[in-house]
Amino acid sequence: MTKPLNAIVTGSTSGIGLGIAHALAGQGYNILFNGFGDKAEIDALVAETGKKFNVKVEYSNADMSKPDQIAAMVAQAEKAFGSVDVLVNNAGIQFTANIEDFPEEKWNAILAINLSAAFFAMKSVLPGMQKNKFGRIINIASAHGLVASAQKAAYVAAKHGIIGLGKVAALENAQKGITVNSICPGWVLTPLVQKQIDDNAKKNGTTPDVEKEKILEAKEPTMKFSTPEQIGGLVVYLCSDSASNMTGASLSHDGGWTVE
Repeated sequence: MTKPLNAIVTGSTSGIGLGIAHALAGQGYNILFNGFGDKAEIDALVAETGKKFNVKVEYSNADMSKPDQIAAMVAQAEKAFGSVDVLVNNAGIQFTANIEDFPEEKWNAILAINLSAAFFAMKSVLPGMQKNKFGRIINIASAHGLVASAQKAAYVAAKHGIIGLGKVAALENAQKGITVNSICPGWVLTPLVQKQIDDNAKKNGTTPDVEKEKILEAKEPTMKFSTPEQIGGLVVYLCSDSASNMTGASLSHDGGWTVE
């Protein structure tokens, strides 16, 4: 497409989502940020992103567990930009417990934000994409969309589900100029993960480096974290002409986690 492309990235005020939003903005995409946070910090993020990348920037505080707010977010982007050409479903939450101890409200919340939100966002953007005969939908799944870990019933179920949802959407739109793919990261070194590492170091009387090694040894043969910028680069690729015939794929970016 010759006109500027426009993207919604959910859960993008920090971490992986922020890395993706900045990677797309760096390619000239107008961006709608979504997520929670301090208003002053979000206002600064919006202004700085627009200035740095010379793109239009919008922000929506839509609660991704609320279908009506998701629809309003998409309508906001369509009004501001003229179209939504790229949707990145990234928003997610986590909670861990054995199945018999898993609180019902936590199960419902994780399924709502990690899976149902992607369905409702797709439902809102697809009519416009179909009309324009162009669209890129990218679901940020997880290594846990392909394999399981104990105490993560809701997260694993949701991430397996979002890959399946993406495959259905890929089939339904295979001849409509729209691709739908999923990215499956392993450990990504975000501020949230760094805080977890630092907290573990304090609790265990060790160092952050020791705790990083423990996390990586358990899952990732490369012994390396991925970065938000790397996930952003993969999103940019999936939006490019080089990936125009890739759809329904699940791409691992997990340091070998799912190889074993």
